[in-house]
Amino acid sequence: MALEGCVSSLRSSMQLLDSSINILDEGVNDFPRLSKVLQTTRHFELISEPDLHLAQSALLSEIRPEVESLLSRVANYLDKLERREQSLIAKHDLNDGRLGHDDSGGESAFVMKTGVGRAGAGGKAMSAVQEMKYKQLRAKKQRLSYAVETLEMQAKQRERQLRMSMAAPQHFYDDE
Repeated sequence: MALEGCVSSLRSSMQLLDSSINILDEGVNDFPRLSKVLQTTRHFELISEPDLHLAQSALLSEIRPEVESLLSRVANYLDKLERREQSLIAKHDLNDGRLGHDDSGGESAFVMKTGVGRAGAGGKAMSAVQEMKYKQLRAKKQRLSYAVETLEMQAKQRERQLRMSMAAPQHFYDDE
């Protein structure tokens, strides 16, 4: 009977050891996942301030020429659009003059200034020949004013191009 007590004690010890092993196995089984979860990850690298300034200046020297090129292209395009707008306005005014449309409600500036109209200053009607000659002179005046405006715009354009060509070499020397 003494042997039975030893056997039962040994069995209970084995059950206790078996349960301890199961508990330990459950606790240790999750270690690879826990080690991965608890592992520290460096999201940001710390660099020195001189390295940061060096990287900024390198980036700036790489980007600056591109930005300046784009800005000059935009400025040139805007100048071109402005010249085109002025040209279209001048053409519109010239065409209005050629068609005989005036902004004063149908009567020309000459008629308004001089008081000479269809009835004339003294009540006499302007003859058809005089009226035709007047229209021709007015059209000629409009053509000449358009030509003068065109020449002035061309002169301004050439002057602008000359200034830009003179300024361009100087800009390259400033960066060096």
